[in-house]
Amino acid sequence: MARVRSIAAMLVLCAQGASAAPAARASSVDRIVIYKARHRLEAWSGTRLLASYRVALGSGGAGPKRMEGDNRTPEGRYAIAARRPSRAYKLFLLLSYPNAADRAAFARAKRAGQLPAGARIGGAIGIHGEKRGWTWLPHKWFDWTQGCVALDDDVIAALYPLVRVGTPVEIRP
Repeated sequence: MARVRSIAAMLVLCAQGASAAPAARASSVDRIVIYKARHRLEAWSGTRLLASYRVALGSGGAGPKRMEGDNRTPEGRYAIAARRPSRAYKLFLLLSYPNAADRAAFARAKRAGQLPAGARIGGAIGIHGEKRGWTWLPHKWFDWTQGCVALDDDVIAALYPLVRVGTPVEIRP
């Protein structure tokens, strides 16, 4: 039964405007790669690309996330830390941000006086759907999040059951 659900979910992923490689026996997503410059999220199973989607990112512009509130999407290696429904965004895949490299970079910048007084690192960064009540907006064509990665609601609904806690996520510039 789980295999049937996985195959059905992959068919939905393919039908939702994704460019996808043939997915004969897709069981789960074991790696996600996000390319910020291309606004793309790729879902992988082993060496096979299952799907690729256009995403919206943080409104803070290019470069790695430096502190809470800069509205940038972080760069680096993370993992899915939690899966949960969201009042604001339908479904939410929480990332393990900040990682050790983020904390070290923040500490260096703070010591060098490159961050404003009271700057903090952290915040709930993740992969989620559209902002509730704003589904009429062509959201994936401009960056609007506070540092997260946003997908269409139908895409996150299809991707969500295929992604487990611990799934590696790499966010590249």
